[in-house]
Amino acid sequence: MKTTIPAAGYLTRRPSAADAPEIHELISLCDTQVIGKADMTLDDVADQLNDSSFDTESDGWLVHDESGRLVAWAWACRKGVSDNVDVDVVVHPGAPELTGPLWDTVTERAGQIAAELGHDRAVVDIGLYREDSGKRAVAAARGFSAATSFIRLRADHTGPVGRPGPPAGVTVHDGLTEEVRRQGHAVEQAGFADHFGFAPKDYDEWHDELNSSVNTDWSQLAVARLDGEPVAMLLGTNAFLGDENCGYVRRLAVLPAFRGRGLGRFMLRGAFADDARRGRVGTYLHVDANNSTPALDLYLSVGMRQVLAIDVWRRTI
Repeated sequence: MKTTIPAAGYLTRRPSAADAPEIHELISLCDTQVIGKADMTLDDVADQLNDSSFDTESDGWLVHDESGRLVAWAWACRKGVSDNVDVDVVVHPGAPELTGPLWDTVTERAGQIAAELGHDRAVVDIGLYREDSGKRAVAAARGFSAATSFIRLRADHTGPVGRPGPPAGVTVHDGLTEEVRRQGHAVEQAGFADHFGFAPKDYDEWHDELNSSVNTDWSQLAVARLDGEPVAMLLGTNAFLGDENCGYVRRLAVLPAFRGRGLGRFMLRGAFADDARRGRVGTYLHVDANNSTPALDLYLSVGMRQVLAIDVWRRTI
């Protein structure tokens, strides 16, 4: 299926899984210009195209110039069944005239997605590297404003990392059984309910999204039970394995009633030990700097350091 972006001399079409290498090349070029290195792997792009929340026939656009070179990639993607929609626009520096039309296109599509889900508004989010002054200016001109910041942190592993002893009454279970996966999902949903941009997902959608990702390894899901009751979870993935030989904590959640007992620190140190045992040279995670819980202080206190800031800009339409 082809669609038209109003810019003469370009061909616009819908993406498919086969386009992942070309999209990755474009994103890597643009990221390198802004932060000095590629920040997505080919697997990351493939996962995005394969995400069950993303409809390739309506939510994505590829733009090629007259020579056939890919010069732009734009998309909108729902978050569960909420009114919150993520968007992005990646444009080759040689085709700046595509920027405005594509921003308008993804914003319009975000409104359509929200309406299709029964909402009377759309809350549209886009993540921008703090160094990307050009993209921030475009966002501001289109009515977006800074809403929060996600900080990427890294812990370095130069050798074995000792595994912490569990708090009294705590046992830890991996995600190789459906029972533990369901418990991990339930703790995550409750633990993140008040966090910025979080959209609830039922177990089937949550499981299918993770299970379809090449970065998911269910053995890296850990659920802590206190006297048999699930109270904390940590979901590690291989998102930073291929390019940086690092682990990644995708989610760390503690039920509100059990916070302040050291469970988050215990789970995090356990992930560090596991990553070091696997031969990984570090562990990454992202934290909302405006988190309702003092998560950033926790991560800094266990030796993590900030390596990148991604600001989320938001517009309600």
